[in-house]
Amino acid sequence: MVDPQVEEVLSRQATAGTDSTETTSVAESRRMFSESRTTFKEIVKEVSSVTDVVLDSPDGKIPIRIYTPEGTGSFPVLVFFHGGGFVLGDLNTTHNICKYLANGADCIVVSVDYRLAPEHKFPAAVEDAYFATQWVEENAHTFMGDPSRIAVGGESAGGNLAAVVSIIAREKKTPTLQYQLLIYPCVQFGMETKSMIECGEKYNLTVSEMKWFGDHYFSDKSQMTNVFASPLLVENLEGLPPALVITAEFDPLRDEGEEYADRLASSGVPVRKKCYPGMVHSFFNYSGEVDQSKIALDETIMELRNVFYSSVMKS
Repeated sequence: MVDPQVEEVLSRQATAGTDSTETTSVAESRRMFSESRTTFKEIVKEVSSVTDVVLDSPDGKIPIRIYTPEGTGSFPVLVFFHGGGFVLGDLNTTHNICKYLANGADCIVVSVDYRLAPEHKFPAAVEDAYFATQWVEENAHTFMGDPSRIAVGGESAGGNLAAVVSIIAREKKTPTLQYQLLIYPCVQFGMETKSMIECGEKYNLTVSEMKWFGDHYFSDKSQMTNVFASPLLVENLEGLPPALVITAEFDPLRDEGEEYADRLASSGVPVRKKCYPGMVHSFFNYSGEVDQSKIALDETIMELRNVFYSSVMKS
């Protein structure tokens, strides 16, 4: 059953009476998505500094936000991509999560405000995500970051981007990534799984919403099978960075996330997968009021610390 604390959050959202994403305009959906994040109780974890920077890429400007923990560095760096189906979201929608990760994992978090669809179709988000990750490696020393300890991570659509950036980095042999954090990631468009059937019309993320996101993200349906859109379709996953794949019991994306973790493991990639019982899509954002969400966030922090600092202690 769905966790009672999650039920309370979902009930509050239903009482607010917001329209379904797929029945409103893009602008209205973005407004509702951003506002919904402000209703969640924040976990107070201050960091030393939060700095907004704008990158100049060949395709335009990419806003990023750099969260720096207390201390003198150099710090490992987590490049983080927000969720929102490639259509919604911005630097503010994951502000609480990024601040908490930076403080708890004692790492710099670089949050990336990649271009959104439908104004910028696939592969614009991928191009921005990869460019920003390269920029981090090349410029880490300018903000107390350690270029030898870089990870990528994200939730939902952001988890997709983290997985895809890892694949591109392997192919291009740059940047060198230490880890990938995939939080309830979307890893194959149009996939029909048991969890999609069981949970696809119930909690937070629905099949109709996913179709709406896909219709906006892609110029043509054939792009859905592009491996940089659906990394589960990549033939060879060998040589990718170690991964933590987090899923939720009542998330339609649960099964594809777990399958991706299994494929990574069968390809020799060190991977840990964790499905949190009673949780739904986007549950990391409930960490100020749902005990299991806070536990998941803290366990994620411990994984990041182990990855980032075990190599330092061994050297």
